[in-house]
Formats: sequence, structure tokens, C-alpha cells
Amino acid sequence: MDTLTFQNTLEFARQLDAEDPLASYRNEFHFPQVNGKDVIYFTGNSLGLQPKRTKQFVDEVMDDWKNLAVEGHFYADKPWWDYHERLADGLSKVVGAKPEEISVMNTLTVNLHLLMVSFYRPTEKRYKILCEEKAFPSDQYMLQSQARFHGFNPDDAIIEVKKRKGEHSWRTEDVVNAIQENGEEIALVLIGGLNYYNGQVFDMKAITEVGKSVGAMVGWDLAHAVGNVKLELHDWGADFAAWCSYKYMNSGPGNASGIFIHENHLGKQDIPRFEGWWGTKKETRFLMLPQFDPIETADAWQLSNPPILSLAPYLASLELFEEVGMDQLIQKREKIVSYLEFVLHEIDKEVESTFEIITPEDRGCQLSVFLHGEGRELFDYLMKNGVITDWREPNVIRLAPTPFYCSFEDMYRFGQILKQGILKN
Repeated sequence: MDTLTFQNTLEFARQLDAEDPLASYRNEFHFPQVNGKDVIYFTGNSLGLQPKRTKQFVDEVMDDWKNLAVEGHFYADKPWWDYHERLADGLSKVVGAKPEEISVMNTLTVNLHLLMVSFYRPTEKRYKILCEEKAFPSDQYMLQSQARFHGFNPDDAIIEVKKRKGEHSWRTEDVVNAIQENGEEIALVLIGGLNYYNGQVFDMKAITEVGKSVGAMVGWDLAHAVGNVKLELHDWGADFAAWCSYKYMNSGPGNASGIFIHENHLGKQDIPRFEGWWGTKKETRFLMLPQFDPIETADAWQLSNPPILSLAPYLASLELFEEVGMDQLIQKREKIVSYLEFVLHEIDKEVESTFEIITPEDRGCQLSVFLHGEGRELFDYLMKNGVITDWREPNVIRLAPTPFYCSFEDMYRFGQILKQGILKN
């Protein structure tokens, strides 16, 4: 639908909801309440809502633990020793991979460190890491510590691609040029596929291609991209990727991380890797052999037996993704984000404040908005009136209308509350 046909009315928003094929999935999630009403939830980019079916999956594990104890590893309906394998097929469809290229283990930064053991192999000449300016702090700390661990000064070893002066997003040509200009020195390109602050989706295909062309390894932090945007990791030829599962994947706070390792790196005995017994072949795992015998899939990077109580919510959420599919989620995402953008512009016309959307057209389901002339008081007003959003200093709010559970009526009502908050202040 062309934004020119949008209307900032409750009736029109309800019409869009009536036409939405995913509208019923809103009832699949638990909503916090403020003032006795479901909140307008804009922070799925930080922590997704809990699917109602999650409890059933967790209770099943708890019952198996109660009734079977250690025998649950092999005799539960979903035996624990291969529980993680049930996530691979669903995740492969979400990230555009083959199931054997997927595993689930640990948490995001832990996994990125482990993957860098394999894919950041600096030499005296080729030792630099290219990333985006002001990457998510955990990534910055990780890259700095990896450089120091290998004996390099982070100020020299890390190349940060900056935004142009006065611009709020990166230009693909600047990333490409930086890779090409430093190609002989770059060992690794590692970028957040969707920037947490401005909501920009990088051209992962183009950046991966140019990174590989200069002989670098290419990896992606997909924390804000997985379950949100179209990914084709296998076809793009990325060497590796990792993501958390608690944002758009709705698996619960601090939950397990997924990894992708391209099939070109699978089945190799001699690849540098930190190893543990859950990465050994299932056929020999319990023989307690003295030598590591790697599984010929991404599971070879697993160290320890997986946390089943953490994987159960992840499996519950993946069932929802399996039912809906990424194509439908992306279709609704594009429409609901466009409607939110329209509502913001309409409210902007009615108040003296000026909204500046700093998220470019290459985006997922997040709009980052400068509220010029407004301060923290407006954010506090929104929260007290049932709008759960995210504040970033000095005056940016991040709005993520997740397609699984956000409605078009939410977008309209948010606009009205935002207007009231501005006029009140």
C-alpha cells in the first residue's frame, strides 16, 4: 500500500488489522500491562515478548527431569542429548543456510570469541579487523581484546568505517572502498548486519563479496537482523555468523546463541578451534576416546552439552516462525513500519517539535527517531502511559514494531499518546 493512501485514524488502523493475515498471532504472546491495558510494545529489538506456548515446552523438560532424571538424555520424548539438533532446520530457514551449517550454543559474545579462534588468524602482514564505527559495545570490547591477545595495538589493528560528516547512516561504497584500500592487511571483516542504534541494514551480500575478494574472512553479528530481515548466509558466502535469540526470536532473556559456519569450513580435522566433548561425533562421544573426532557439521564448534531449559523456549518460538515463514513476516514488517513512519510525520505536523527519522530506507522493523526539542520527560511520559520503548542519549527513541505481535492500531494509539506527551510538556 502506498503511504499516500494511509490515514491517521483509528478506523483506518483497524481496517489494516482486519486485513492483516498475521493479526491472530498477537494472541500467541503475553503482554505486560500498564493501567490495566496491554502495553504498546516497541522493544522487541531488545527482548521479545514471551510466546504463550513457551511454558508448555519448558514444562515438558521439567516433567522429564522430574520423571526420568538422567535417563531424560536418551528416553525423553525429545531426548536431551540431541535436543539442539531440533533447532537447526528452523533456524536454517530464518538465516538462509543449510541445517548442517547451524548450531546453537553459549551466548552471543562467547560465540563470537570462539568463532574468531577459527576465523581471525592474523599474520605479521595481514592482521587487521574491519568493522563499523561505534559497533555495539560488546563487539568493540571483543575486537579490542582479540587484537591485544594476538599482540597487536587495537588502535592500529582495528579499522572503523565511519559515517560521513552530517550523515546518520553508512554508505555501502565507503565500506567497500575501505576494504579494497586495506585489502592486503585485512584478516577479518566483522560487522553488525543491522546496526543497533540507527536500525540500518548493511548490504551484507556486497560487503561479503568484496571482503572475500581481497582474501579476508567475513563474519556477521546478526543480533538485530535474525528473525527480522531477509538473510541468505550460505549463498552470500559468509564464513561465519552469530546471533542472540532473545530479540526478534523471542526465546527469553539472555538465552542461547545461534551460529552459522559455511559448509566450506565443515568436516575439517585441522581447522583451528577450541574443542570440547559435545563437538565430537555422536557415535564415539560416550566412548571417551583421547582424541577429538569432530562432527562434520557446525556442531563441531560446540563445547559442552547444551542447556536444555534454555533451548526449550527457543524451540517454541521457532515453531511460530515455521508456521508463518520469513516472507510473510517481512511483508507485514514493511507495511507496519511504513505506517508508523506515516503516523510520525502526521503527528509532527500537529506539534511544534521536529521528528528526524535517522533510520535509512535499508531497514528492518526499527525506526530510530531524534525528538528535537524534547527530553527524557517525554520518554517517561510514554512509559507511564503504556508505551514501552527505548531511550538513547541525548534524545533518540528506538521504535521496533515487531510484526508477530504489534498491530496497526498500536501505531495509531502511539501517535496519539506521543502527541499528548509533547503538548503536555
